[in-house]
Amino acid sequence: MGRILAIDYGRKRVGLAVTDEFKIIANPLVTVHAKDLIDYLKDYTDRENVERFVVGEPLKMDDTPSEAAEFIDPFVKRLKKLFPHIPVDRIDERYTSKMASRAMVDMGTKKKKRQKKENIDLISAVLILQAYMESMNI
Repeated sequence: MGRILAIDYGRKRVGLAVTDEFKIIANPLVTVHAKDLIDYLKDYTDRENVERFVVGEPLKMDDTPSEAAEFIDPFVKRLKKLFPHIPVDRIDERYTSKMASRAMVDMGTKKKKRQKKENIDLISAVLILQAYMESMNI
């Protein structure tokens, strides 16, 4: 059985989350610098069976692509080219950063940790993965 790996792609940092092998739980994986992402994914997919990538799709309220699509769409094309055997799905990522910040407050995370953008990116990736799993009834 393979894992599903979610990607919250940003220009500087990328949050990654992954399911367990049975696709029951979405777990935070790591936050990496965008420039290091492809190398990280190559290494990770060599060690783990990843059966699908899920990439957050930044949409505006009117369902049109946001400005972030300018750098995310080329990344998705590159991802598909470098990993042709792993399908890539997109899922709406609206409000994931706000939800991640709120979740950290609700969990009692100290303000200093909440201010670290990499923590928000990591939780956002988990939220993207959970939304995907719910949409697919996994």
